[in-house]
Amino acid sequence: MRAILYICHGSRVKKGQQAALAFIEKTMRTEAAPIQEACFLELADPSIAEGVACCIERGATEIVAIPFLLLRAGHANVDIPIELQGAMAKYPDIPVYYGDPIGVDERMVDVLIERLHQTTEIVPKDASILLIGRGSSDPATIDDFADIKRIFQEKTTLQNVSVGYLAACGPFFEEELERLLEQQPKNLYILPYLLFTGILMKTIERTLQKTKTTTAIHLCPALGYDPAIHAILNERANEAAERKRGLNVPHYA
Repeated sequence: MRAILYICHGSRVKKGQQAALAFIEKTMRTEAAPIQEACFLELADPSIAEGVACCIERGATEIVAIPFLLLRAGHANVDIPIELQGAMAKYPDIPVYYGDPIGVDERMVDVLIERLHQTTEIVPKDASILLIGRGSSDPATIDDFADIKRIFQEKTTLQNVSVGYLAACGPFFEEELERLLEQQPKNLYILPYLLFTGILMKTIERTLQKTKTTTAIHLCPALGYDPAIHAILNERANEAAERKRGLNVPHYA
């Protein structure tokens, strides 16, 4: 019997944990797998090991593990496979098929644009947009985010679009914010490419609160709940089940 294990990142912010679990619960209602569980990589419970154990206790004979993450990076490529490998050591006869994160998908850019229009119905063509990513030292993540920016510009026809990262790589959010404000745009829209409210959103909010400028700064909400993300997660689960790809843990891990 197949189980789907959704693996969220985790957050120190309780609201972020609750939002992730609530989202996964809605996704479970759209997926036909008989066993579905959610867990966290870090910072929250249940852990990956606890999620695996729960699937087995409920009768799973195979597990499809889906990283509920936006892009390819160290967590999806290394950290989660390592944790899964350790958890599955107790169950050598149970296969685990590992899926892809959400990745670059036009539907996610559509959600991003919806969040922009939640902040303002009409975005001035001369407005500056600052897309905010989590950041990663993995070059593939940087490439993915460049694709997201490109698709965003194609769909909106907005020209003044920049990127800033919160950690691990540049240009960093604070530096890019300062650079843009030096240009004194009339409107600056901060558009976080983050799933939920958490420490990173609070970091953005604190930075903006102490920023002194005559520019009108508009902070858009995080991506949050959207049916399109349910559809993508279901697709990733189906792809993983059909592909039957096992864990690829780097030899240096």
